Amino acid sequence: MNDQQQNIENIETLKQQSLLTVPLSKRGIPVWTVYISALLSVVYILNPTAGFIEFLPDNIPLIGNLDEGAATIAIWYGLVEFFEVRNRKRRK
Repeated sequence: MNDQQQNIENIETLKQQSLLTVPLSKRGIPVWTVYISALLSVVYILNPTAGFIEFLPDNIPLIGNLDEGAATIAIWYGLVEFFEVRNRKRRK
């Protein structure tokens, strides 16, 4: 099988998988970036409201909790990346 067919099959496989289960490293984002953003997001989430860091005040209607939502998604992708790297190492 040539490289072009392999790339097409990889793209089709990624399209079939869910948006939330494909590691960001397969989309071209470096693994260390995913881990750093997840770590910073954990710190941000554990920071109590009205603490030292607050990007969007929570008392703004409808958009006040978007920053916490984005931080939660970053933590999710960090976990997906961690378990995917772990599975790749086990397969080798």
